[in-house]
Amino acid sequence: MELKNKNVFVTGSSRGIGLAIAHKFASLGANVVLNGRGQIGEETLASFSDYGVKVLAISGDISNQADAKRMVAEATEALGSVDVLVNNAGVTKDGMAMKMSEEDFEAVLKINLTGTFNMTQAVLKPMTKAREGAIINLSSVVGLIGNAGQANYAASKAGVIGFSKSIAREVAGRNVRVNVIAPGFIQSDMTDVLSDKIKEAMMGQIPMKRFGLTEEVADVAVFLAQQEYVTGQVIAIDGGLSM
Repeated sequence: MELKNKNVFVTGSSRGIGLAIAHKFASLGANVVLNGRGQIGEETLASFSDYGVKVLAISGDISNQADAKRMVAEATEALGSVDVLVNNAGVTKDGMAMKMSEEDFEAVLKINLTGTFNMTQAVLKPMTKAREGAIINLSSVVGLIGNAGQANYAASKAGVIGFSKSIAREVAGRNVRVNVIAPGFIQSDMTDVLSDKIKEAMMGQIPMKRFGLTEEVADVAVFLAQQEYVTGQVIAIDGGLSM
């Protein structure tokens, strides 16, 4: 897919990996829709001004099906289509399974997995009708190998993988591709606040001995949007952690 003048909707794109993905697409000439549950700041919107593309901010809750449909409808009305959907939004509510509340388990699944379903369903009909489209879902290395204290998160992210492979099979004949990115430890404001001791312990698990960069995740998202013969795949960006 040629990205220039295409329309890309990135959920959870007010900061971190989602924002980096939005910037990467915009730098290649794609119009982007930024999304979060809260309002997108003017400073964030202004950071796209040099690309010469259209940038929209559409707030809403992806875990609410009606809200997901509304957001896709707003983007389509403003831009004409949603050609690429990046399901990046996600939350964690960590805790050991023995003590985890039902509310914390279900809240993580509701956003990470049901939210991915809601947004995907909202774009599938127009994409299949147009016989073109790319959906890129963010899972996690935790969805591949598990992690103590993150049973809810691991379940949601493993679910994203199974969901994505199933949808990929359903829509491949209509030239709509669905792929998954599974990031490992990525350098962000969340990792910046960790102590050196914790960072050292985390890096000790990574064969490449460093955290990944948000830009490296963004590069893979762009690759998956552009490649016309790649679907149903999971690409781990984890420095070898899951191998």
